[in-house]
Amino acid sequence: MSFVSVRNVWQKYGDRSILERVNVSVDEGEFISIVGASGCGKSTFLRMLLAEETPSKGEISIDGGIPAVEPGIERGVVFQRYSVFPHMTVRGNLLAAEAFGTPLGRLPRNARKAAQDRAQATLDRIGLTHVAEQYPASLSGGMQQRLAIGQALMATPRVLLLDEPFGALDPGTRLQMHDFLMELRDETGMTVFMVTHDLHEGFKLGDRVLVFDKPRWDPVDPNVIGATITYDFDARNQGVPFQDILEKYPMLAAG
Repeated sequence: MSFVSVRNVWQKYGDRSILERVNVSVDEGEFISIVGASGCGKSTFLRMLLAEETPSKGEISIDGGIPAVEPGIERGVVFQRYSVFPHMTVRGNLLAAEAFGTPLGRLPRNARKAAQDRAQATLDRIGLTHVAEQYPASLSGGMQQRLAIGQALMATPRVLLLDEPFGALDPGTRLQMHDFLMELRDETGMTVFMVTHDLHEGFKLGDRVLVFDKPRWDPVDPNVIGATITYDFDARNQGVPFQDILEKYPMLAAG
């Protein structure tokens, strides 16, 4: 049985159809890159995986469980813009992530030592121990994004969701973050879904590359038809050259 199962999922906002007939099965530990033109529902799909949105039809389940109706600790998420608290130190940001979901956002006294130990282990894992008492504003873009990923890892999620996580970084830092993410993935065995506009990045990092697009267009009402997964490429061992996809989807070259 697949670890993440998406069965006949549709999503509509009012009369506007965003996604339709989305079906995909993902094994535990797979890295799934998601590409497609702007506005084709990639981030919407990620929000449904997070359970921040509920599909209009169909269901999404993780490890055979019942479909979630709200975000839970088994799913971590990282966005393009750093989702860190500027008024807290690096260590404080990780401890704050540990306190999410507790009454008043505070850890009970008997849980604080364990949380501090987990925060230190996460600092070591993401390579930020040396700046643990600094504030995010003093960090580079790559370090801030490492911190955002560290926040997501504090709950030891089984699924990590990344929405354009490196889009705001300079090319050199972006390459460093690629190596960092792959090391984390190998170390933790997490299942990863990453939305990216960079096709090269998608094929470099992903085991599979899902292409979202509208299979057809209604010339009278373009919003009546939603996007779906039009291609599911195996990217392992350079299984499918991304040049082949650029020929089918030239709009992706802008990424």
